[in-house]
Amino acid sequence: MSQAVKTASGQVTGDLYAEVRTYYATQMRRVDTLDIEGFADTFTEDGVVVHSNGVRAEGREEMVAGMHKALPRYRDVAVRHWFDHVLIEPVDGVDELKVSYYSMVTLLDREGRIEFEPTFLVEDVLVRREGRLLTRERVIHRDQPVEQG
Repeated sequence: MSQAVKTASGQVTGDLYAEVRTYYATQMRRVDTLDIEGFADTFTEDGVVVHSNGVRAEGREEMVAGMHKALPRYRDVAVRHWFDHVLIEPVDGVDELKVSYYSMVTLLDREGRIEFEPTFLVEDVLVRREGRLLTRERVIHRDQPVEQG
């Protein structure tokens, strides 16, 4: 299965670009330090995450429950989420944004060995609520080789 390459339909200001990148840096530091409730707080109350395996978490409560289940996987490792190639498309001025980016996750064990997770394309819808960016929807696509043909 091949993945379509997206291009941005409009340009955003440098200030908005910096705000979005800072938002993601803050969000990922919360998840990387296993601040599950703080991470969930970066989503709208009714936010949705669709994982690459099709599992959906709807609302902060389901997100927190799912992440607590996954905690044993992250015992004795340092987790880092790396995002790049960020495309930001305004939908409604700066109050709704479609954002897509590439994601890579590394796990560092106590001996300094690094394990790489599969890479992903992530598509988010960010909304502004009371002056604050929040994720309303996240869809995570595991990368697949492009079919030649």
